[in-house]
Amino acid sequence: MRGRAAEAVRGYLLIVGMWVRSTMTYRASFALQVVGNAATSALDFAGVYIMFRHVDALGGFSLPEVALLYGSCAASLGLADLLLGNTDRVGMRIRDGSLDTMLVRPVPVFVQVAADRFALRRLGRVAQGVVVMGYGALAVDVSWSAEKVLLLPVMVVAGTGIFAAVFVGGAAFQFLAGDAAEVQNSFTYGGATMLQYPPAVFGREMVRAVTFVVPLAFVNWIPALYVLGRPLPFGLPSWVAFTSPLVAAVAMVPAVLAWRVGLRAYRSTGS
Repeated sequence: MRGRAAEAVRGYLLIVGMWVRSTMTYRASFALQVVGNAATSALDFAGVYIMFRHVDALGGFSLPEVALLYGSCAASLGLADLLLGNTDRVGMRIRDGSLDTMLVRPVPVFVQVAADRFALRRLGRVAQGVVVMGYGALAVDVSWSAEKVLLLPVMVVAGTGIFAAVFVGGAAFQFLAGDAAEVQNSFTYGGATMLQYPPAVFGREMVRAVTFVVPLAFVNWIPALYVLGRPLPFGLPSWVAFTSPLVAAVAMVPAVLAWRVGLRAYRSTGS
């Protein structure tokens, strides 16, 4: 198992390296793309900033607190999108039959799908999220402790894992649906948009769903509430804020199993 995992990682890095070398052939273009990607992402937070020019709080949260939520979520989604974002192309490959060519290569199909057209320019989204998160952490009125400081990077890494599980599960669903990229995006990009705002803005049932059904709340809501000294939803104990890595690992299990089932059920297009 360890040997197969090592080979899969090696294959992923080789494919990624190929796309990175291709990208860096035109370095000026790459730099402009990164800046443009970051600037486009920054427009979202610009909207939040403009909103706070007219209100003092949103759902009981100040601008620095919302910035902490926004930045951590943007960084997590950016990393997951960088590593696995191209999995939403599975439906297209199923329809045009190009997935067949991946089946005969000596690299796991998922590795090829994830690394295909690796877009290094997506680092712009990650950088923008980290900057906003840093602003929020510095400006927020919090009594910092060692565990709260440690929880910030853990929150981003665990959030990346949770979004990665959603990407994998969405890709697996496309074997059944044929074209479900927008369904996948509703949970990834749509979920990220929701997590950028305080949970008090949304209905109780919505918060319950993203806490206990699709655990997107563990991307940033749950750990961030602990960092900000606020009570966790539904009376959850404070130690739950530290379980995001475990939630990410648990969420990945059914996603990976669904991918394996979907790939084994694949019957090609016949073309």
